[in-house]
Amino acid sequence: MAAARKTGGYFSAEDLGSFRPEWVEPISVNYRGYDVWEIPPNGQGIVALLALSILRGFRFSSHDDPLTVHRQIEAIKMGFADAHRYVADTRYAAVPVKELLDGAYADARRALLGEEAEDRKAGNPMPGGTVYLCAADGEGNMISYIQSNYMGFGSGVVIPETGIALNNRGHCFSLQKGHPNVLEPGKRPYNTIIPAFLTKDGVPVGPFGVMGGFMQPQGHVQVVMNTVDFEMNPQQALDAPRWQWMGGMNVSVEPGFSPAVAQSLARRGHAMKFELESNSFGRGEIIWRTPEGTLGGATESRTDGCAAVW
Repeated sequence: MAAARKTGGYFSAEDLGSFRPEWVEPISVNYRGYDVWEIPPNGQGIVALLALSILRGFRFSSHDDPLTVHRQIEAIKMGFADAHRYVADTRYAAVPVKELLDGAYADARRALLGEEAEDRKAGNPMPGGTVYLCAADGEGNMISYIQSNYMGFGSGVVIPETGIALNNRGHCFSLQKGHPNVLEPGKRPYNTIIPAFLTKDGVPVGPFGVMGGFMQPQGHVQVVMNTVDFEMNPQQALDAPRWQWMGGMNVSVEPGFSPAVAQSLARRGHAMKFELESNSFGRGEIIWRTPEGTLGGATESRTDGCAAVW
Protein backbone atom coordinates (compact mmCIF):
# COMPACT_ATOMS: atom_id res chain seq x y z
CA MET A 1 0.00 0.00 0.00
CA ALA A 2 2.84 2.34 0.83
CA ALA A 3 4.40 1.79 -2.59
CA ALA A 4 1.09 2.53 -4.32
CA ARG A 5 0.52 5.71 -2.33
CA LYS A 6 4.08 6.89 -2.88
CA THR A 7 3.70 6.60 -6.65
CA GLY A 8 0.21 8.13 -6.83
CA GLY A 9 -1.68 4.84 -7.04
CA TYR A 10 -5.13 4.09 -5.68
CA PHE A 11 -4.73 0.66 -4.08
CA SER A 12 -6.29 0.25 -0.66
CA ALA A 13 -6.10 -2.54 1.90
CA GLU A 14 -9.79 -3.14 1.23
CA ASP A 15 -9.06 -3.76 -2.46
CA LEU A 16 -6.64 -6.56 -1.65
CA GLY A 17 -8.59 -7.89 1.32
CA SER A 18 -11.83 -8.19 -0.64
CA PHE A 19 -10.28 -10.00 -3.60
CA ARG A 20 -11.30 -13.63 -4.07
CA PRO A 21 -10.16 -15.95 -6.87
CA GLU A 22 -13.03 -17.49 -8.77
CA TRP A 23 -13.78 -20.46 -10.99
CA VAL A 24 -15.47 -19.33 -14.19
CA GLU A 25 -17.37 -21.20 -16.88
CA PRO A 26 -15.41 -21.11 -20.14
CA ILE A 27 -17.13 -20.07 -23.35
CA SER A 28 -16.87 -21.98 -26.61
CA VAL A 29 -17.86 -22.32 -30.24
CA ASN A 30 -17.79 -25.41 -32.40
CA TYR A 31 -15.32 -25.20 -35.27
CA ARG A 32 -15.75 -28.06 -37.76
CA GLY A 33 -16.52 -30.59 -35.05
CA TYR A 34 -13.97 -29.25 -32.55
CA ASP A 35 -15.08 -27.22 -29.53
CA VAL A 36 -12.72 -24.30 -28.93
CA TRP A 37 -12.80 -23.11 -25.31
CA GLU A 38 -11.75 -19.67 -24.06
CA ILE A 39 -11.89 -17.66 -20.84
CA PRO A 40 -15.05 -15.46 -20.76
CA PRO A 41 -15.11 -11.65 -20.48
CA ASN A 42 -13.49 -9.65 -19.03
CA GLY A 43 -10.95 -11.60 -21.13
CA GLN A 44 -10.54 -11.23 -24.88
CA GLY A 45 -10.88 -14.93 -25.69
CA ILE A 46 -14.22 -14.11 -27.28
CA VAL A 47 -12.30 -12.37 -30.10
CA ALA A 48 -10.94 -15.72 -31.28
CA LEU A 49 -14.37 -17.36 -30.96
CA LEU A 50 -16.08 -14.58 -32.90
CA ALA A 51 -13.52 -14.88 -35.70
CA LEU A 52 -13.77 -18.67 -35.85
CA SER A 53 -17.59 -18.44 -35.90
CA ILE A 54 -17.29 -16.31 -39.03
CA LEU A 55 -14.55 -18.40 -40.65
CA ARG A 56 -16.29 -21.76 -40.19
CA GLY A 57 -18.72 -20.69 -42.91
CA PHE A 58 -15.94 -20.75 -45.52
CA ARG A 59 -13.91 -23.61 -46.98
CA PHE A 60 -10.16 -23.12 -47.12
CA SER A 61 -7.83 -24.91 -49.51
CA SER A 62 -4.43 -23.76 -48.32
CA HIS A 63 -2.76 -22.12 -45.33
CA ASP A 64 -0.96 -19.53 -47.48
CA ASP A 65 -3.70 -18.80 -50.01
CA PRO A 66 -4.16 -15.00 -50.09
CA LEU A 67 -7.94 -15.36 -49.83
CA THR A 68 -7.52 -17.53 -46.71
CA VAL A 69 -5.34 -14.93 -44.99
CA HIS A 70 -7.58 -12.06 -46.15
CA ARG A 71 -10.63 -13.71 -44.60
CA GLN A 72 -8.74 -14.51 -41.39
CA ILE A 73 -7.67 -10.88 -41.04
CA GLU A 74 -11.13 -9.47 -41.74
CA ALA A 75 -12.75 -11.93 -39.30
CA ILE A 76 -10.32 -11.03 -36.53
CA LYS A 77 -10.96 -7.32 -37.19
CA MET A 78 -14.68 -7.95 -36.71
CA GLY A 79 -13.96 -9.90 -33.53
CA PHE A 80 -11.86 -7.09 -32.07
CA ALA A 81 -14.45 -4.48 -33.08
CA ASP A 82 -17.15 -6.35 -31.16
CA ALA A 83 -14.90 -7.04 -28.17
CA HIS A 84 -13.76 -3.45 -27.82
CA ARG A 85 -17.40 -2.38 -27.91
CA TYR A 86 -18.90 -4.95 -25.54
CA VAL A 87 -16.28 -6.72 -23.39
CA ALA A 88 -16.12 -5.60 -19.76
CA ASP A 89 -16.25 -6.97 -16.22
CA THR A 90 -19.51 -8.93 -16.15
CA ARG A 91 -20.06 -7.91 -12.54
CA TYR A 92 -20.51 -4.33 -13.73
CA ALA A 93 -21.93 -4.62 -17.23
CA ALA A 94 -24.18 -6.98 -19.14
CA VAL A 95 -21.83 -8.48 -21.74
CA PRO A 96 -23.91 -10.16 -24.49
CA VAL A 97 -21.76 -13.28 -24.78
CA LYS A 98 -24.62 -15.57 -25.82
CA GLU A 99 -25.79 -13.15 -28.50
CA LEU A 100 -22.26 -12.50 -29.79
CA LEU A 101 -21.60 -16.23 -30.20
CA ASP A 102 -25.00 -17.03 -31.69
CA GLY A 103 -24.80 -18.69 -35.09
CA ALA A 104 -27.20 -16.23 -36.69
CA TYR A 105 -25.01 -13.33 -35.60
CA ALA A 106 -21.94 -15.04 -37.09
CA ASP A 107 -23.87 -15.51 -40.34
CA ALA A 108 -24.74 -11.81 -40.43
CA ARG A 109 -21.14 -10.77 -39.78
CA ARG A 110 -19.84 -13.23 -42.40
CA ALA A 111 -22.13 -11.70 -45.00
CA LEU A 112 -20.24 -8.42 -44.57
CA LEU A 113 -16.90 -10.00 -45.42
CA GLY A 114 -16.11 -9.30 -49.05
CA GLU A 115 -13.08 -9.42 -51.31
CA GLU A 116 -11.60 -6.10 -50.13
CA ALA A 117 -10.11 -5.00 -46.81
CA GLU A 118 -12.32 -2.72 -44.72
CA ASP A 119 -12.07 -0.79 -41.46
CA ARG A 120 -14.43 -2.93 -39.40
CA LYS A 121 -16.93 -1.59 -36.87
CA ALA A 122 -18.71 -3.37 -34.04
CA GLY A 123 -21.91 -5.15 -34.92
CA ASN A 124 -25.16 -5.29 -32.99
CA PRO A 125 -25.57 -8.80 -31.56
CA MET A 126 -28.71 -7.91 -29.63
CA PRO A 127 -32.03 -7.33 -31.35
CA GLY A 128 -33.67 -3.71 -31.02
CA GLY A 129 4.67 -9.97 -20.75
CA THR A 130 3.22 -12.86 -20.48
CA VAL A 131 3.75 -16.45 -19.31
CA TYR A 132 1.75 -19.41 -20.62
CA LEU A 133 1.79 -22.95 -19.20
CA CYS A 134 -0.07 -26.09 -20.22
CA ALA A 135 0.23 -29.55 -18.71
CA ALA A 136 -1.33 -32.99 -19.11
CA ASP A 137 -0.92 -36.31 -17.28
CA GLY A 138 -1.56 -39.98 -17.93
CA GLU A 139 -4.87 -39.88 -16.08
CA GLY A 140 -6.38 -37.43 -18.54
CA ASN A 141 -6.03 -34.26 -16.48
CA MET A 142 -5.10 -31.16 -18.48
CA ILE A 143 -4.63 -27.48 -17.63
CA SER A 144 -4.28 -24.29 -19.65
CA TYR A 145 -2.81 -21.38 -17.65
CA ILE A 146 -1.61 -17.86 -18.44
CA GLN A 147 -0.44 -14.88 -16.38
CA SER A 148 0.99 -11.45 -17.20
CA ASN A 149 1.65 -8.05 -15.67
CA TYR A 150 0.89 -6.52 -19.13
CA MET A 151 3.08 -4.37 -21.37
CA GLY A 152 6.37 -5.95 -20.43
CA PHE A 153 6.86 -4.94 -16.82
CA GLY A 154 3.34 -3.80 -15.99
CA SER A 155 3.20 -0.40 -14.35
CA GLY A 156 6.98 -0.22 -14.10
CA VAL A 157 6.58 0.16 -10.33
CA VAL A 158 8.42 -2.42 -8.21
CA ILE A 159 7.79 -2.45 -4.46
CA PRO A 160 11.16 -1.83 -2.78
CA GLU A 161 12.89 -4.83 -1.21
CA THR A 162 10.27 -7.27 -2.53
CA GLY A 163 10.77 -7.67 -6.28
CA ILE A 164 6.98 -7.47 -6.71
CA ALA A 165 6.05 -5.58 -9.88
CA LEU A 166 2.59 -3.99 -9.98
CA ASN A 167 0.59 -4.61 -13.14
CA ASN A 168 -1.06 -1.96 -15.27
CA ARG A 169 -4.17 -3.76 -16.43
CA GLY A 170 -6.10 -0.56 -15.84
CA HIS A 171 -4.60 0.58 -19.16
CA CYS A 172 -7.34 -1.42 -20.89
CA PHE A 173 -10.21 0.52 -19.29
CA SER A 174 -12.17 2.95 -21.42
CA LEU A 175 -12.47 6.57 -20.31
CA GLN A 176 -15.52 7.09 -22.52
CA LYS A 177 -18.52 7.97 -20.38
CA GLY A 178 -21.26 5.35 -20.65
CA HIS A 179 -19.00 2.68 -22.17
CA PRO A 180 -19.52 -0.74 -20.50
CA ASN A 181 -15.77 -0.96 -19.89
CA VAL A 182 -15.47 2.54 -18.40
CA LEU A 183 -13.09 2.95 -15.43
CA GLU A 184 -14.87 2.30 -12.11
CA PRO A 185 -13.69 1.39 -8.58
CA GLY A 186 -13.37 -2.35 -7.96
CA LYS A 187 -14.03 -3.18 -11.61
CA ARG A 188 -12.01 -5.55 -13.78
CA PRO A 189 -10.84 -4.10 -17.12
CA TYR A 190 -10.85 -5.70 -20.55
CA ASN A 191 -8.16 -8.35 -20.18
CA THR A 192 -5.84 -9.71 -22.85
CA ILE A 193 -4.71 -12.96 -21.17
CA ILE A 194 -6.72 -15.94 -22.42
CA PRO A 195 -5.72 -19.58 -21.87
CA ALA A 196 -7.54 -21.80 -24.36
CA PHE A 197 -8.60 -25.42 -24.78
CA LEU A 198 -9.67 -27.64 -27.67
CA THR A 199 -12.15 -30.52 -27.47
CA LYS A 200 -13.87 -32.70 -30.07
CA ASP A 201 -17.24 -34.32 -29.43
CA GLY A 202 -16.79 -33.58 -25.73
CA VAL A 203 -13.40 -35.34 -25.59
CA PRO A 204 -10.33 -33.25 -24.68
CA VAL A 205 -7.83 -32.68 -27.48
CA GLY A 206 -5.68 -30.43 -25.35
CA PRO A 207 -4.71 -27.03 -23.96
CA PHE A 208 -3.05 -24.29 -25.97
CA GLY A 209 -2.17 -20.64 -25.71
CA VAL A 210 -0.40 -17.85 -27.57
CA MET A 211 1.21 -15.09 -25.52
CA GLY A 212 1.41 -11.54 -26.80
CA GLY A 213 -1.22 -8.95 -25.82
CA PHE A 214 -3.74 -8.34 -28.61
CA MET A 215 -1.95 -10.97 -30.71
CA GLN A 216 -3.41 -13.68 -28.47
CA PRO A 217 -6.84 -14.23 -30.08
CA GLN A 218 -5.28 -13.68 -33.50
CA GLY A 219 -2.77 -16.42 -32.72
CA HIS A 220 -5.55 -18.68 -31.42
CA VAL A 221 -7.45 -18.35 -34.70
CA GLN A 222 -4.37 -19.14 -36.79
CA VAL A 223 -3.28 -22.09 -34.61
CA VAL A 224 -6.79 -23.64 -34.56
CA MET A 225 -7.16 -23.29 -38.32
CA ASN A 226 -3.65 -24.64 -38.95
CA THR A 227 -4.62 -27.69 -36.90
CA VAL A 228 -8.20 -28.27 -38.05
CA ASP A 229 -8.32 -26.91 -41.61
CA PHE A 230 -4.76 -27.49 -42.77
CA GLU A 231 -4.04 -30.67 -40.76
CA MET A 232 -0.71 -29.45 -39.40
CA ASN A 233 0.94 -31.21 -36.49
CA PRO A 234 1.38 -29.17 -33.28
CA GLN A 235 4.86 -27.93 -34.17
CA GLN A 236 3.85 -26.94 -37.69
CA ALA A 237 0.74 -25.19 -36.37
CA LEU A 238 2.89 -23.01 -34.12
CA ASP A 239 5.77 -22.38 -36.52
CA ALA A 240 3.72 -21.36 -39.58
CA PRO A 241 4.34 -17.69 -40.52
CA ARG A 242 1.79 -15.34 -38.99
CA TRP A 243 0.03 -12.09 -39.74
CA GLN A 244 -1.17 -9.60 -37.15
CA TRP A 245 -3.91 -6.99 -37.50
CA MET A 246 -2.60 -3.73 -36.01
CA GLY A 247 -5.77 -1.62 -36.16
CA GLY A 248 -7.61 0.11 -38.98
CA MET A 249 -6.40 -1.25 -42.32
CA ASN A 250 -2.90 -2.05 -41.03
CA VAL A 251 -1.60 -5.63 -41.08
CA SER A 252 1.92 -6.69 -40.13
CA VAL A 253 3.54 -9.94 -41.23
CA GLU A 254 6.62 -11.59 -39.84
CA PRO A 255 9.80 -12.75 -41.59
CA GLY A 256 9.07 -15.86 -43.60
CA PHE A 257 5.55 -14.78 -44.59
CA SER A 258 4.96 -15.24 -48.32
CA PRO A 259 5.69 -11.99 -50.23
CA ALA A 260 3.24 -13.09 -52.94
CA VAL A 261 0.46 -13.49 -50.37
CA ALA A 262 1.32 -10.10 -48.84
CA GLN A 263 1.18 -8.46 -52.27
CA SER A 264 -2.20 -10.03 -52.99
CA LEU A 265 -3.51 -8.82 -49.62
CA ALA A 266 -2.25 -5.32 -50.42
CA ARG A 267 -4.20 -5.36 -53.68
CA ARG A 268 -7.31 -6.17 -51.63
CA GLY A 269 -6.80 -2.98 -49.62
CA HIS A 270 -4.82 -4.18 -46.60
CA ALA A 271 -1.97 -1.85 -45.59
CA MET A 272 0.79 -4.44 -45.35
CA LYS A 273 4.04 -4.11 -43.40
CA PHE A 274 6.87 -6.63 -43.15
CA GLU A 275 8.42 -6.67 -39.68
CA LEU A 276 12.10 -7.44 -39.10
CA GLU A 277 11.51 -9.49 -35.95
CA SER A 278 9.04 -12.24 -35.03
CA ASN A 279 8.79 -11.64 -31.28
CA SER A 280 5.60 -9.57 -31.57
CA PHE A 281 3.69 -12.33 -33.37
CA GLY A 282 2.88 -14.41 -30.32
CA ARG A 283 4.64 -17.16 -28.44
CA GLY A 284 2.64 -20.34 -28.23
CA GLU A 285 2.58 -23.71 -26.53
CA ILE A 286 0.44 -26.77 -27.32
CA ILE A 287 -0.33 -30.21 -25.93
CA TRP A 288 -2.57 -32.34 -28.18
CA ARG A 289 -3.82 -35.84 -27.40
CA THR A 290 -4.30 -38.19 -30.34
CA PRO A 291 -7.38 -40.43 -30.61
CA GLU A 292 -5.09 -43.27 -29.49
CA GLY A 293 -4.24 -41.41 -26.29
CA THR A 294 -0.71 -40.30 -27.16
CA LEU A 295 0.27 -36.84 -25.90
CA GLY A 296 2.29 -34.54 -28.15
CA GLY A 297 3.69 -31.18 -27.07
CA ALA A 298 5.09 -28.28 -29.08
CA THR A 299 6.74 -24.95 -28.41
CA GLU A 300 7.68 -22.42 -31.04
CA SER A 301 10.90 -20.74 -32.07
CA ARG A 302 9.58 -17.25 -31.29
CA THR A 303 9.87 -17.86 -27.55
CA ASP A 304 12.18 -19.33 -24.93
CA GLY A 305 9.64 -21.98 -23.90
CA CYS A 306 10.03 -25.74 -24.03
CA ALA A 307 8.02 -28.94 -24.25
CA ALA A 308 9.04 -31.39 -21.52
CA VAL A 309 8.07 -34.95 -20.59
CA TRP A 310 8.41 -36.41 -17.11
